[in-house]
Amino acid sequence: MVLAELMDLIDTSVANLAGPSIRADLGGGPMTLQWVLSAYTAAFALGLVTSGRLGDLVGRRRLFLVGIGGFTLASLACGLAPGAGFLIGARLFQGLFGAVMIPQGMALVKIVFPPEHLRKALTPFGPIMGLAMVAGPMLAGWLLHLDLFGARWRSIFLINVPFGVLAAALGWYVLPRHGGEDRGARLDLAGVGLLTAGSALLIVPLIQGRELGWPAWSLAMIAASPAAFGLFAASERRSDHPVITPSLFGRRGFVVGLLIVGGFYAALSGFVLVVNLLLQSGLGWTPLRTGLALVPWAVGTAAATLLSGAVLAERLGRTSLHLGLSIAIVGLLGLWWSTAHWGDAITMWRLAPALCVTGIGSGLLFIPLFDYILGDARAEEVGTGAGMLNAAQQFAGAIGVAALGTAFFARVGRPSTASYLAAAGLVFAVCAGIFALALLLVGLLPRHSQQSPH
Repeated sequence: MVLAELMDLIDTSVANLAGPSIRADLGGGPMTLQWVLSAYTAAFALGLVTSGRLGDLVGRRRLFLVGIGGFTLASLACGLAPGAGFLIGARLFQGLFGAVMIPQGMALVKIVFPPEHLRKALTPFGPIMGLAMVAGPMLAGWLLHLDLFGARWRSIFLINVPFGVLAAALGWYVLPRHGGEDRGARLDLAGVGLLTAGSALLIVPLIQGRELGWPAWSLAMIAASPAAFGLFAASERRSDHPVITPSLFGRRGFVVGLLIVGGFYAALSGFVLVVNLLLQSGLGWTPLRTGLALVPWAVGTAAATLLSGAVLAERLGRTSLHLGLSIAIVGLLGLWWSTAHWGDAITMWRLAPALCVTGIGSGLLFIPLFDYILGDARAEEVGTGAGMLNAAQQFAGAIGVAALGTAFFARVGRPSTASYLAAAGLVFAVCAGIFALALLLVGLLPRHSQQSPH
């Protein structure tokens, strides 16, 4: 599961750095390049909930192996792409197969490990997420620099192939053949169609709108998405085999936890985007230097997640979420102060304390949030729940990038180092405000998740 998660996380970040090299080699205009970068994210977000439900019905092990195999083959196709159109198609399939494998992995972890060991099993995921966000651009820069066998940008996709083969082989031998599937249920195709349509109407303009200056079609799609989701909700109420297991919404921890995850990932995605824009576009740092500057954040995230999984989440329950969000708010306000105080004299070392504190606060959230969202889910609910958890992360991330990215560029105006610093400080303050709202929502959660020994 860790290998699959790592492949997905790195794949979402490495293509951005290789964009200029891809365009120089394959040709195409800015829109072509944008779709090379966005096709994966869009397909991944659209397939998550449906594939999570399919895992509940037809077998999580089977779908995980299909997902990892398809993801590996699509990565190979990306690396061998003869043209931009072929690459966009391969990226779409890569995203779809990624959406198939990721919810099955999270659901199988929940089913295989008993409650008293689940937190320890989940402990690696937080550090991996933090490190992948930093290591992805660094890995891409290193591979592009080495130009192994003259592969240039193709190596960032081809490197997935050996890891995919390894994950598939391990999965074949170690994954349980039965994971609590509901064999008597069926998939509601009308519900799947409405959910996919509503998701596409929202995710496509969120990914592309900001880059294109929010054309009329993007705003029309966003306006139409609530109607599609409304039709989906009406269809679900009448369905004998709903796409989303209705009992999940009777769990307070699941509903409130998803709202907190939404705010958290919207702020986190905007934060990562703005840090990269500030350091590379505003201050002229190289991608490698930018990645090194983010190491304190990644280390703070990793250390706090390990501490949370080993001790704090079990002992403190809901208080660990209060603690994590409060620390993250302090870190974000510290970043705002740093940009205002140091100006263009800012360095990696001057950013490091606030980045580390932000990482520590973020790292304390991963394990207890998973406890509340899926900790008490039954076997027949866990696939759908895992799909919704991942979908919430993807949608919130797209919303955060679109909204906070738009606010950032609006504040920059005429590009200059001073305007980039001011815009970044604004976004850091907004992210702190989003975390403060999430802190209020934590009070609606039960004091301890259902799987807690308390």
